[in-house]
Amino acid sequence: MGQIQEKIAIGLLGLVNGYPTYATGKEVLQELLRKLHPVTTDKSLIRLGPPGDGGYLVPDDLAGIEACFSPGVAACSDFEKDCAQRGMSVFLADRSVEAPAIMHPKFHFIKKFIGASTTDGFITMDDWVASSLSGTQSELILQMDIEGYEYETFLSMSNQLLQRFRIIIVEFHDLPRLWSLPYFSLASHVFEKILQSHACVHLHPNNACGSIVKDGIEMPRIMEFTFLRKDRIARSSSATVFPHPLDGDNVKGSALPLPKCWYRV
Repeated sequence: MGQIQEKIAIGLLGLVNGYPTYATGKEVLQELLRKLHPVTTDKSLIRLGPPGDGGYLVPDDLAGIEACFSPGVAACSDFEKDCAQRGMSVFLADRSVEAPAIMHPKFHFIKKFIGASTTDGFITMDDWVASSLSGTQSELILQMDIEGYEYETFLSMSNQLLQRFRIIIVEFHDLPRLWSLPYFSLASHVFEKILQSHACVHLHPNNACGSIVKDGIEMPRIMEFTFLRKDRIARSSSATVFPHPLDGDNVKGSALPLPKCWYRV
């Protein structure tokens, strides 16, 4: 058994969301969080979309991006509209709705979910991009909010496609379940895969669902992550000021600051 596996194995059998499971070792979980600590780069952050839910902070490095892929269509499509107004083609996918919240000449919608395999109701990211932009290797941006399917989607995505996304914005769900060893084993592979080519440049907890504290580690249930491909970063340093001035609460009510264990203090 390797060193990391030994650390994981010291977690005790307990209940996570009501089910018996081996718990992830605290040191292993802290190690993953350290890898996800955001950095400040030579690209300043700007906001696309509204000031509340549906708006995201992204690096000001959008020139030359041909298309935005946005799986998960909600009641607001202002982020996608801002991308379209910058000249990008915008591809949206969601089987649970009939159309985007607003219409735009550069919008292209398919009524499918995104997942690990292509079936009648699902399509993989690789198949979606290939059918939407055939014969090109252009730069892309990804904005993903697909209610937990993000984990299997990233694991099934080819590295070649992953590296075409200059910027990745993804809402990761069920983060307190990282305390469950089986869940951690899957989710940590997702984060490690992204971090091979991208760096985390911003984190924002979704205040609609609160957080859970265990062993001194606070886990927001849902959090928005922004990643920038490493070859676009000329210099970086640890981001230490949260919230960012452009951050906004997802819903009105109690604010949910980024817990200090998620960034370098």
